[in-house]
Amino acid sequence: MYRCSDDTVNLNLYPYHVRDVHISDPFILADPVSRMYYTYVQFADRTRFPEIPAGRGRFYVLESPDLIHWSKPQICFEQGDFWADLDYWAPECHIWGGKYYLISSFRAAGSYRRCQCLVSDSPKGPFAPVKPAPVTPEGWQCLDGTLYADRNGQPWMVFCHEWLQVEDGQICAVRLTEDLGEAVGDPVILFRAKDAPWTGPIIGGGGVTDGPFLHRLPGGRLIMLWSSFAKSGGYAMSYATSLSGEITGPWEQRENPLYAMDGAHSMLFYTFGGQLMMACHCPNDHMRKRILLFEMEETPTELRIINEVTGNWYNNIGGHAARYAYKDPCTETPCFMRDPRG
Repeated sequence: MYRCSDDTVNLNLYPYHVRDVHISDPFILADPVSRMYYTYVQFADRTRFPEIPAGRGRFYVLESPDLIHWSKPQICFEQGDFWADLDYWAPECHIWGGKYYLISSFRAAGSYRRCQCLVSDSPKGPFAPVKPAPVTPEGWQCLDGTLYADRNGQPWMVFCHEWLQVEDGQICAVRLTEDLGEAVGDPVILFRAKDAPWTGPIIGGGGVTDGPFLHRLPGGRLIMLWSSFAKSGGYAMSYATSLSGEITGPWEQRENPLYAMDGAHSMLFYTFGGQLMMACHCPNDHMRKRILLFEMEETPTELRIINEVTGNWYNNIGGHAARYAYKDPCTETPCFMRDPRG
């Protein structure tokens, strides 16, 4: 057991504790080059870091040696002459071909939200657009693009076609060029929100799809984590399994949520100590959103939660478990089964 206390790091370099990090849709990159963890946000905590420039059209990067203590936000992308200044949502950083690709959704006034790839030689940026135009289809309202490489090494963008435009939200995929700059061929609809028995309707009966993320279990089974709203109430996430082992499916939905206490938009990564982790945000209330980090167990057929390590559920748990939230702040020292520093 590793206790991640404040005396294990330089707090001048990493002053931002995970219980204070305000973040939506956290994606964590475990960078094998720097042996550091990175996550990306679209807004800066001006109360804590008043010197950091704020406003539309920016992404910030946070760095951590241990997943608990994070650096102050540093700008890694600024709009400049880029086409969009709105809805910088759910940034993800993937390593592809030796470079770092920041994938996110963007929007300009009067236009639809679309997904696009930015590239840099460093996880800290600066990032720049791979190509001038987005890769999701023209005329579609989209969000939450993620990268998937098939068994032939071909890159795909998996993304959500939003329920606001199609009522029953879709998760779709489109092949990309090798530089991740353009779509190749037409998009494929993989499944819809109401295909999953665990999802519940929102206002008007529509079904939400959020935050797809692909992962292969031991033995090669392909699963996709994704988020919606559960029948029990609250933001929730679960996963689907590809019966063909590839992105085109068909996809079989899990019967129940994997987590349903107003926390979702999840992804998976391995620590430098070899532990599989799941990250998501909780609660689904913008100003209170914090990272939840779960230690995970994977088998050839399924994924299970072992333990949540940040303690951010303690005060912010929601959904059907909201009445169990504590009023006093959590003071427990975060503990990992394996040292995340490796």
